[in-house]
Amino acid sequence: MEKLKVGIIGATGMVGQRFIMLLAEHPYFEITALIAGPRSASKTYREAVDGRWKMTAACPEKIMDMTVISSEEVETVGALCDFVFCAVAMPKNETKALEERYAKAEIPVVSNNSANRWTPDVPMVIPEVNDAHLEVIEAQRKRLGTKRGFIAVKPNCSIQSYVGALAPLRKFGIKEVVATTYQAISGAGKTFREWPEMIDNLIPFIGGEEEKSEKEPLRVFGEVKDGVIVPASEPIITTQCLRVPVTDGHMAAVFVKFENKPSKEEILEAWRSFRGKPQTLGLPSAPEQFLTYFEEENRPQTALDRDLYGGMGVSLGRLREDTVYDYKFVGLSHNTLRGAAGGAVLIAELLYREGYITKKI
Repeated sequence: MEKLKVGIIGATGMVGQRFIMLLAEHPYFEITALIAGPRSASKTYREAVDGRWKMTAACPEKIMDMTVISSEEVETVGALCDFVFCAVAMPKNETKALEERYAKAEIPVVSNNSANRWTPDVPMVIPEVNDAHLEVIEAQRKRLGTKRGFIAVKPNCSIQSYVGALAPLRKFGIKEVVATTYQAISGAGKTFREWPEMIDNLIPFIGGEEEKSEKEPLRVFGEVKDGVIVPASEPIITTQCLRVPVTDGHMAAVFVKFENKPSKEEILEAWRSFRGKPQTLGLPSAPEQFLTYFEEENRPQTALDRDLYGGMGVSLGRLREDTVYDYKFVGLSHNTLRGAAGGAVLIAELLYREGYITKKI
């Protein structure tokens, strides 16, 4: 099979580095362009990340010798790539303009950024949950005036630990959700070496995170109507988001109230039997089991379970009845894999298999 050629915008950052590691031996895609801002442009990737490589494994040598291209050189990137991933660290308005510029140049964009998450005709996808939202791409292309180009985005990393678990329970009529997330420092693009203040510490604030955590699930649970995505009106969701001294892995403590309260056995069966389009299609990055429930009282644990199915599985545990809400449970997801680069790669695999991303003629 001839692989699709892919570029990574923001290749020098932590998420960009994670993209490189995930794509280095990918069966569908090959890296043909590393793209970054003016500070890194025209340097070799080795020079650009000197002293800033954050992955535990070494970067492949063939990548290290590639020359970084400026993100402003859209035509150059277009000549080298069938599509791009975007993981830039720029102001939201600049990111939105950059992604749309690439899309209008007929370069599909799979974005890890938040800039276009609320653009009405841009699908924001957890592939197992709302793959049907991809149909809005047709309307987006009409708006942009493109044949190939479009933008698709990944939701916020913190909601991955509980939205997937809620999805198969919606048939019971979820009315209210309370979620507190305990988020790793890599979610801020940091390591302990760079952020020693986080050692033996907890910060009860992450800018903008609670608004995202409360509103983005409703967009994921929404539906496509008249060429736009209309968010769901329920459930009511309230959250608190805390930064904790953990390298990778976001955990959530979740309380749920139902219109038609299920039994514990019904919830466990809904989780156990839930399969999405990635599992049906056998996508390379898809976990064999999307939701895995641990019976042990002290699981899931971040250090033990964040790497489940290569960091793409969601771990659940401690499901029990509550005195105020109907049930409570905990969820865990790997924030830089399922929640960031890995989630975006899974979206791209789905877009490819569904015919939205193709090789240029």
